[in-house]
Amino acid sequence: MLKTGIILKRLYEQLKSSAEDRKVADLRIGLSYVGIKLDNGAAGLAAVLPESAVRGCTVLKEAGTYVGLPVVEALKYLVEGKNALRRAVGVATANALVLPKKGDNDDREATTYLNLQPEEKVAMVGLFAPLVERIRSTGATLTIVERNPERLDLLSPEDKEKALKNCDVAIITATTLLNNTFEETIDLLGAPRSVVLMGPSTPLVPEIFNDTPITHLGGAIVADSAKVLQVISEGGGTPALRPYLRFVNLINK
Repeated sequence: MLKTGIILKRLYEQLKSSAEDRKVADLRIGLSYVGIKLDNGAAGLAAVLPESAVRGCTVLKEAGTYVGLPVVEALKYLVEGKNALRRAVGVATANALVLPKKGDNDDREATTYLNLQPEEKVAMVGLFAPLVERIRSTGATLTIVERNPERLDLLSPEDKEKALKNCDVAIITATTLLNNTFEETIDLLGAPRSVVLMGPSTPLVPEIFNDTPITHLGGAIVADSAKVLQVISEGGGTPALRPYLRFVNLINK
C-alpha cells in the first residue's frame, strides 16, 4: 500500500529542479479551477473541489504576493499544502512545468484506448458525465463512485469497495490527488486490465506512477493561457475552458 500523498511528493521531487529559475507571472483561483502562468509563458491547471471552500475572510493569506514568487515555492504546496486548495495550486504549478514530448500523445478521448467489451465491469471514481452513455453503449456495466451527493447518489462503503475490487477497467479522477484519496483508491483495486487517471488536473508525468496500476494518463495542456486565465477568473469550468486546452493521453504501461 502506498502512503497517502506519496504521488504528490514524487511529483515535487521530479520537478523542483526545473522550477528553481522560474517566477510566477499570474495566479487565478476561480470557482472551478486554479490557473497559474509562469514567467516563460507556460501555464497549468488544477481543479478547485467543492469542499475546498474555506469559510471566513482569509482563504489564502498570501494573496497579493504570488506574482513574482519563485515557482519552487508554489510547487512546495504539493508536499506542504494543508488543504485541497493549496494542493491544487501545487498541482497547477506542476502542470505548468510539464511538457510532454512530441509523438508521445494525441488528443483522442481517453476511453477510445480501452476497447471496452460487453459485460466488462467499469468503475468510475468521480463522475465524468460526458462519458457515461459512451461507456454504457459498449455493453459494459458502469458503477460510479462519487463523493458529492449533489451530483449523484452515493454508494455505501461496501458497494464502493466491491466495485473497485471487481472492475475490469477503472477510470479515476485526478482530483483524488487533491483530496488525498488517490493512494487509498488504487489500494482498493483488484486486478483491472486498465486504469485511467483522468481530468485537467492530471500530472502528465508517467514516471511517478510506475509502481501503481495506472496504465493511462488523460490530462490537458493550456494552449491559450490568456483565455484560460480569463475564463477561470470569470468562474468558468471545463466546458468554457475546453476551446483553449489541448487534451493529451499518455500510455503508461
